[in-house]
Amino acid sequence: MNEKITAPKVRLVGDNVEIGVYPFREAISKAEELGLDLVEISPNADPPVCKIIDYKKFLYEQKKREKVMKAKATKVIVKEIRFGPQTDDHDYEFKKKHAEKFLKDGAKLKAYVFFKGRSIVYKDQGEILLLRLASELEELGKVEQMPKLEGKRMTMFISPKTKK
Repeated sequence: MNEKITAPKVRLVGDNVEIGVYPFREAISKAEELGLDLVEISPNADPPVCKIIDYKKFLYEQKKREKVMKAKATKVIVKEIRFGPQTDDHDYEFKKKHAEKFLKDGAKLKAYVFFKGRSIVYKDQGEILLLRLASELEELGKVEQMPKLEGKRMTMFISPKTKK
């Protein structure tokens, strides 16, 4: 910024300046004439690119933009539903109702089947259970990750469909 720029010639860009290559002294005098700052934008270019702007105002607006972006950022909530490999129909329906509620509220759903002890031999039943859940929740959400076995858990992620 201003006197800290070391290049002998700079390329000026900006709203209130004629674009072109100027000697550093001439560029800094143009900035002072307008009551603004000479700010180096691209120091690696040949010659370096500088812009005449009000630096304090630029920093203020940049912080303001970042604050707005941070406020607009949505936090992803992940809700979990746990099944056993041999979950009966009543329990399945009860948990499916909760899954529907989570997806309607806009949360991601992590459905998993936990295999205890020797029940790992029923991993095909666990996969069928998760695929059945995915097909029944198809109108509320889409499958983000198909059922995948990780250790003693078979996990599947469902994200809510966005409202149009």
